[in-house]
Amino acid sequence: MADYLADVKKYDAGASADVVDKIVKHLGIALRNRDSSLVSCTDPKELDRVRENWIGKKLGIADAAKANASIEKTCKAMHADNSKNRVTFYYLVAKDLGKLGSL
Repeated sequence: MADYLADVKKYDAGASADVVDKIVKHLGIALRNRDSSLVSCTDPKELDRVRENWIGKKLGIADAAKANASIEKTCKAMHADNSKNRVTFYYLVAKDLGKLGSL
């Protein structure tokens, strides 16, 4: 948990440990595998999963244009990070969409 929080704090110094913990619990078993614990901004199928499963189902955002804009913004924010941690990526998307409080 501390590693995830430290990674999120690289992008948001005021990140809440409770929110990060909720994202970690939501992702569960996916975080055990290195490949599934990372997000690839160059893989359209991966970004579709983020949009459908995280933004659509968990965050309740049905507006595809809004979802795509948030994903693109997060990819740009994390572009220097070769290994985009899924917890951090999901946190930044939720923050951008104003949904951290609903997690």
